[in-house]
Amino acid sequence: MNIPAQLPGALRVLIVDDEAPARARLRDLLGDIAATCPSVVVGMAANGIEALRLLETACADVVLADIRMPAMDGVELARHLARLPAPVPVIFVTAYDQYAVEAFELAAIDYLLKPVRAERLAMALAKLGSAQALSDQGLAALAPGERRHFSISERGRILLLAIEEVLYLKAELKYVTARTLARDYVLDESLVQLEQEFPQRLLRLHRNCLVARAAVQGVERVGEPEAEGHWEVLLKGVDERLPVSRRQWPAVRQALRL
Repeated sequence: MNIPAQLPGALRVLIVDDEAPARARLRDLLGDIAATCPSVVVGMAANGIEALRLLETACADVVLADIRMPAMDGVELARHLARLPAPVPVIFVTAYDQYAVEAFELAAIDYLLKPVRAERLAMALAKLGSAQALSDQGLAALAPGERRHFSISERGRILLLAIEEVLYLKAELKYVTARTLARDYVLDESLVQLEQEFPQRLLRLHRNCLVARAAVQGVERVGEPEAEGHWEVLLKGVDERLPVSRRQWPAVRQALRL
């Protein structure tokens, strides 16, 4: 996609909607209000994953995002955008009005219902300078379902890691390392937060480690028969073993129904 030249004082807008006519309508509405609210569309995407890829090469002042989209919806996209070094504000655009009250209570920049009117869009864009940033906790409350991806800032790019690919997570100093079959990734999140967000997916083995329940091959007792020994978790697809603390062993045994 060719990115248009920046107009002096114009807002850089990224439009994200899984329906092409909806994207085209928002682009046309931005043109209708150009006299009072100049803007330039830096890109259009069909879902959150495409939007994040576009933002690797294009800068945006605001994202107009539908809430319900395949692959990655608008709320998960907003959560990733809020974690960027320079967070990008989001205005939700959707046909589902049941989200409206929650979005406003969470101090969303604004919330537009389809079909969007030009004057209503102009009002939303005018609020950008004084709007509060959406918190990750607020966005999580807006869409209580689990995220499907972790976002990692690496070498100036936004990497998306599918959560189902993670074998385990370990806390190391100020960061959390996510281990997959292919490689390790560094997350700027806490184990406590991740354990709370994914209680059915992740299981705590000890103070510094969570394992994906789906990645557990089994467990094995390690140590001499006459010694107390300890238990280790065996993982699918890798030779690495993860020790289980004595404190966590009863919970691990119960969770794995051993």
